[in-house]
Amino acid sequence: MTIAGYVVGGATGVSLALYWLRRRADLRRHEAVDARTTRLGHTEPPSLHPKIDEHKCICTAACVTSCPEKDVLGMVDGRPKLIKPSACVGHGECLRACPVDAIALVIGTERRGVDLPMLGKDFQTNVPRLYIAGELGGMGLIHNAVNQGMQAVRALRPAADDRPELLDLLIVGAGPAGMAAGLEAKARGLRYLVVEQETLGGALRSYPRQKIVMTHPVELPLHGRVQLRRTTKEALLELWQDVTNRHALALSAGERVTDVARDADGVFSVTTSRGTHRARHVLLAIGRRGSPRKLGVPGEELEKVVYKLLEPDQYRGRAVAVVGGGDSAIETALMLANEPGTRVTLVHRGAVFDRCKPDNHDALELARSRGTLAVRTEAKPIAITPDAFEIEDGGGRARLPNDFVFVCIGGELPTAWLGKIGVDVRRFHGEAHPAAGSA
Repeated sequence: MTIAGYVVGGATGVSLALYWLRRRADLRRHEAVDARTTRLGHTEPPSLHPKIDEHKCICTAACVTSCPEKDVLGMVDGRPKLIKPSACVGHGECLRACPVDAIALVIGTERRGVDLPMLGKDFQTNVPRLYIAGELGGMGLIHNAVNQGMQAVRALRPAADDRPELLDLLIVGAGPAGMAAGLEAKARGLRYLVVEQETLGGALRSYPRQKIVMTHPVELPLHGRVQLRRTTKEALLELWQDVTNRHALALSAGERVTDVARDADGVFSVTTSRGTHRARHVLLAIGRRGSPRKLGVPGEELEKVVYKLLEPDQYRGRAVAVVGGGDSAIETALMLANEPGTRVTLVHRGAVFDRCKPDNHDALELARSRGTLAVRTEAKPIAITPDAFEIEDGGGRARLPNDFVFVCIGGELPTAWLGKIGVDVRRFHGEAHPAAGSA
């Protein structure tokens, strides 16, 4: 063998050795993450997540390496496994990477059902020409919402009837799904309107100041590619405003939809706070939160009770209770605890925080160990008074001195409203949603 051959062979050997060392380190890390997940009870995925068919899987680990999030999927005992379910946000890259179609994207679990409207692959409901896109349909993430809004508009077929008083499409909601749908409608030359009960941005605008938002590169109609991956709420809202202004999106803000009815001729009459719009197609992009879920205790009607945090500094130096056990509650408590002099108590009905992202769990434990916030678990809210928040836990009934109560226990899916329109809603327990393949 020549000297060059020895050099090449040696380099190949070193590369292989480094590869196997990295692989062993990855496997050890995956096992450690899996063990920690089990120990903390973080075994329930919050939304759309992969379900691996063990009979089809050939264990290439393509799903593991394709996941944009860190250590959500891992190799344990030689097989791919969802090792950090609470951090899964339903990108769907694992499904696309699997060479043998062994992965399905599912909603809910055997233990925790999720109510969702029934949708076709084109995001059309059982009501002809009524579509749903975005979080209301069960698939979160900004880039998913954007893609769904565009796909829904591409699926609709404008009628030959050219009555000028009719819109081709009325879009309800100006979040990512609604905005993308509006841009797509404009690009296709449709007569459309986007109505929003508040202002541009939808639920994103209700996030706390400087909240980090995870997104993904997307291609916006008329505008081009948007490369943002990890940014702040403010930066993303600024981008949405720029896109809206630059492309003159037909948007009516501050207009609340109160009723959607399908007339005998198949045209929708959409009643709003400003009148009635008639449209051949309607797209609901209103998010999933609906109305905030209430505690149902005496005193909840007091002005001191709030349901979302926008400006943490206005609560500086006050005694604040935060109720909830998910990411929203933990993030709210941590932001408030960062304000000088603010005394924060996080109240959770469960024994552990098993529905939050691991990073939030770690930050909570750090704040707890430092004494910057107090935590009361297995605690049930009893009553709210002007100067106190009363709870009941293992130690009996307790009265916490209190200036404000934040209720962060999610929102009510507008099931009754959807049912009134005629949309079928079903509870999913770890099953594939018809529209999940489009995530």
